[in-house]
Amino acid sequence: MAVGKSLRMKSIFRESSGRSVIVAIDHGGIAGPITGIEKPKQVLKECMDGGADAILTTRGFVKAAADNWARGTSLILRLTGGFTTLGGKFEEELVSSVESALMYNSSGVAVTVKFGHLREGEFIKQASLIADSCERWGMPLMVEAMAKGNSVKQSNDPAGIKIAARAAQEIGADIIKTYYTGSKETFSEVTAGCPVPVLILGGQKTSDTAVIFQEVHDAIQAGAEGIAIGRNIWQHGNTRKMVEAMCGIVHEDWSVEKAIEFIKQG
Repeated sequence: MAVGKSLRMKSIFRESSGRSVIVAIDHGGIAGPITGIEKPKQVLKECMDGGADAILTTRGFVKAAADNWARGTSLILRLTGGFTTLGGKFEEELVSSVESALMYNSSGVAVTVKFGHLREGEFIKQASLIADSCERWGMPLMVEAMAKGNSVKQSNDPAGIKIAARAAQEIGADIIKTYYTGSKETFSEVTAGCPVPVLILGGQKTSDTAVIFQEVHDAIQAGAEGIAIGRNIWQHGNTRKMVEAMCGIVHEDWSVEKAIEFIKQG
């Protein structure tokens, strides 16, 4: 691994645990000022105060919150998107570049690839060309690996996620962001078959905090090296406490019960 990429990876993954708590705040470009991210500076500060290792977000969010950005919190800049909830097809287009990420002092970049989609080949080519640029510039590449297609019945389908994670690594991903498959047994197959760090995403907002804590705990036990979660952190109602609890599970091997009790303390 190139020196620049190696150093940037170290800024994303905490040395003490080898894992990472990444808060995803890249939703505004798709859904607007939804609950929890109306004020970029405020939500950023709460995430940093809670100990987040990195923030996955967009250029606009960085511009709006730059004054509050702490030196020790890494930035992962999203490079794909190009649709909104107003009627877009939720298909990924390249909307920025590795060079732009460098200008924003990013420690990594992120793209989404929907494996099994009708446009699968276009998405793979797009991500692979970004991987070429990442190699030239020493920039870590996160691929949000999603499994689609007629044979995939749900977003966390174990067989689909297993293929998607490895396929993303094969085209150049340094970090995989994907769904937890629902069990430690099936997710351990995903991590065992993928030679780069696998992080779980949070998906739809759940009203039961214990559920998301259990998923994170079990994923770590199954070999995940962290999380990249958004709504289930900053739509909880206490962003800082949620980040702190996630750091406890990811970095300090807290039990689910300990995390729940920590949140209840307010």
